[in-house]
Amino acid sequence: MHHSIFCDGNAKRICWSIKTDQNLVEQSRDQAEIYAGQVSNLEATYIALHAAVFWSIGVFIIKNGDMVKIHLESEEMIGHLSTDIKSDNKIIEDKKKFINMLAAQRSLQYQFEKISHEQNISSKLL
Repeated sequence: MHHSIFCDGNAKRICWSIKTDQNLVEQSRDQAEIYAGQVSNLEATYIALHAAVFWSIGVFIIKNGDMVKIHLESEEMIGHLSTDIKSDNKIIEDKKKFINMLAAQRSLQYQFEKISHEQNISSKLL
């Protein structure tokens, strides 16, 4: 099955939207206490993406072997997640590790697509 994930975040909140065929599921959360008020928007978007993939597996939206198209505003994020490029940022590198670990454990195939802020359907949830 094919899924599309959109995500966004800031120092106070994270959010994500998952489109599958004709369904749309949207979620938002307050930033975890350890990150609240302390992370950049880029770090928060990594946190939101990790939460989106983890949550969607947990509620059986995404299943083993599925194709997941991840729509991101950040070209930097796409370059980092789609290659072996390392970041000096511990939060970003940890989230990449967990996002990739979920893909390996569940045989997920990720595709990345650059979008504009206006195309990010999850941003309205912030």
